[in-house]
Amino acid sequence: MRTLPSFPLRQRALLITGSLLVVALACMLYAGMTGSIRVAAAELPAALRQLLEGRPQSLAASLLELRAGRALVAFVTGGALALAGVLMQALLRNPLADPYILGISAGASVGALAALLLMAALATVELAAVGGAIAVSLLLYLLARQDLRGGAGVGGGTSTLLLTGVVISSLCVALITLMLSIAPEGRLRSMVFWMIGDLAGAPVRLLPWLVLGGALLYALRHARGMNVMALHADAAVTLGVHVGSLRRGLFFISGVLTASAVTSAGSIGFVGLIVPHACRFAFGPDHRVLIPAAVLAGGSFLVLCDTLARTVVAPQQLPVGAVTALIGAPVFLYQLHRLRRS
Repeated sequence: MRTLPSFPLRQRALLITGSLLVVALACMLYAGMTGSIRVAAAELPAALRQLLEGRPQSLAASLLELRAGRALVAFVTGGALALAGVLMQALLRNPLADPYILGISAGASVGALAALLLMAALATVELAAVGGAIAVSLLLYLLARQDLRGGAGVGGGTSTLLLTGVVISSLCVALITLMLSIAPEGRLRSMVFWMIGDLAGAPVRLLPWLVLGGALLYALRHARGMNVMALHADAAVTLGVHVGSLRRGLFFISGVLTASAVTSAGSIGFVGLIVPHACRFAFGPDHRVLIPAAVLAGGSFLVLCDTLARTVVAPQQLPVGAVTALIGAPVFLYQLHRLRRS
């Protein structure tokens, strides 16, 4: 496992977080400048000043305002998926787990596609997605609550949860296929784009940021417990970790993050899988460093993918979920190959 040079933990965390924060800001600026009409670097200072004053008068300022909103949605969605991936991997003690593995996103998709099929308003579609995610989460908890309680056999304890999630996910996929097969032509395109993952027209809202901020605080507060549970699973209880409450917390927080991301942008794959895995490979497995790194890297990654999605075949736009899959699949295979060789 590669790590940075041996700085003290606090300095190392600040160095990594500060560097990734600079990268995130650069990605946001790049997204704002890039499009079918480019914003020149010379126009950037004046455009940013107009935006800060709340008076976008020039074309460059107007373009930045439009693109910045979409980039903010992409960042909060990518950060939520990456953090959900870290928490899900800690819960299942498997670095290859992702936020969609337990079927929570599939439940959100069932709710959203049902609302789209009935030609509901955007707010109703979002509420239906949240309702579907909550329904699947509650069903999972009821069917696998013994695993989430922890107990003496801490090292085992997630097989029922994982298998239950796979079965529920398969059921949701069957319902999705049924709805797609009976959907009228006029609604099919929007349903398919929502399933693949699309940020076009996604509104900038405060709630996803509040969800991400609260989840980040929770994760950082319990980072030590996740470290202990990952390295010393069988002895975690004797080392002072409340395994049952930690597992339940990881389950519910990752579910809320997944529901928030899916509600904002549909089902976007690979962000919650490859970003935590890449950050763990680059910065080490310590969750006190991994958690903020994954949030910043996940947000930056999705901002860049969305910029590609709206520019590579402009004026047409691709669903961002297709771009993340095209990039994520080869990257993940490369990571697996490197992992086997090492």
